[in-house]
Amino acid sequence: MILSEGVDDPMEPIRKEEFDDQACGSQAPKSKPCPRPKPGEAAGGCSFDGAQITLLPIMDAAHLVHGPVACAGNSWESRGSLSSGPTLSQYGFATDLSNNDIIFGGEKKLKDSIDYIAGRFAPPAIFVYATCVTALIGEDMDAVCKEASGRLGIPVVPVNGPGFVGSKNLGNRLAGDALLQYVIGTGEPEQETPLGVNLIGEYNIAGEMWEIEKLMNQAGITLLSRITGDARYKEITWAHRAKANMVVCSRALLGLAKQMESKYGIPYFEGSFYGAKETTYSLRQMAYLLNDREMERRVDRLTEREENRLSHDLRPYRKILKGKKAVLYTGGVKSWSVISALKELGIQVVGVGTNKSSDEDVQRIADRVSDDTEYIPEGGASRIIKTVRERKADIMIAGGRNMYVAMKEQIPFVDINQERHKAYAGYEGLLRLAKELVDSLDNPIWRLASSPAPWDKEDSYDR
Repeated sequence: MILSEGVDDPMEPIRKEEFDDQACGSQAPKSKPCPRPKPGEAAGGCSFDGAQITLLPIMDAAHLVHGPVACAGNSWESRGSLSSGPTLSQYGFATDLSNNDIIFGGEKKLKDSIDYIAGRFAPPAIFVYATCVTALIGEDMDAVCKEASGRLGIPVVPVNGPGFVGSKNLGNRLAGDALLQYVIGTGEPEQETPLGVNLIGEYNIAGEMWEIEKLMNQAGITLLSRITGDARYKEITWAHRAKANMVVCSRALLGLAKQMESKYGIPYFEGSFYGAKETTYSLRQMAYLLNDREMERRVDRLTEREENRLSHDLRPYRKILKGKKAVLYTGGVKSWSVISALKELGIQVVGVGTNKSSDEDVQRIADRVSDDTEYIPEGGASRIIKTVRERKADIMIAGGRNMYVAMKEQIPFVDINQERHKAYAGYEGLLRLAKELVDSLDNPIWRLASSPAPWDKEDSYDR
């Protein structure tokens, strides 16, 4: 849908330290900074894209892109973040700046757009995203948002993450900073939850948040705030009342957990729900940080029961998958977390992508693979195919953009990235992943595609 106390310098909120190791989430003192995208290279993920990835799953809020309409369309609905109710965040609001707006300024257009959204949809909050264009022409977006918030009586949150300032990881971090500055701590829960936990960096891709929440409920752990998968704006306002934070496979938001620990005294840990072992560790770590012995016993009983059930259900799939070789090409922390799940299924990872991984992510990958595993820092489809051929891999596990390359090369393929429609988190998720892998490997299309055409067979009829 296209709709017609700031700082003097629109780039002032983007501090130099945002580009250092902490922005990537690495704790190494001399690790490389977040990679900056090349001009015009939006497909790899810019800061604007990263900010939207973090905040768009707040389903009942309105999200307004202040810039050309192409910025709004760049990543709109490209992720499978599902909602259990509100759908307002799926509206593609944009101010649609024209050439005249760029010359004479677009602040009035921004004000009118905010007023329209507030009057037409009455959202609990409006997030306004800066883009490369509005940052370059010096739009005082912070001042417009502050004035509109006071006049309309609803939070209007500026998100200063224009694309040219850095990578998608940096955009994730800047969105987390916006939540901490404008949202977290501004509300109180309707009822006291003495043992509440926040999940940071889980975006409910294909409904994975629901799988995790179900496990937490079975263990008696209260999910206080989702940051931000299937979230509601109000629940994030009281995230400061949690007793523990879990950073779910999202190193870029580690800074948010650190700042909440410093500001509110909330302990945190990093974990994953890909694979039975990682899921068990995460649930036990939650109970440990909550310091409740009875909850720890419930978690132990739950995880033991689920692991035994899963081990039984996985037997027929492990027989087929044992010894299979896979090339895994996905970004960031998902690489090491998915490797853990694949190892439990008996699959050997012979090639792994590290293009968006921090130094610590690469170390975790190294701890989970063999010494002869090939690392793929960059290169795209051609490099992946080369690795598959050289390592004689049986299957490619990557993002949806590589699916058609795999089909063309007659390589079994499973989508693991944000575009997928299957949830792989938790115990049920691992079973679901095993089924997908077996279905892909055993699909009869591969035998048909590799067999000679009917007219090339020796026993073909005479013409």
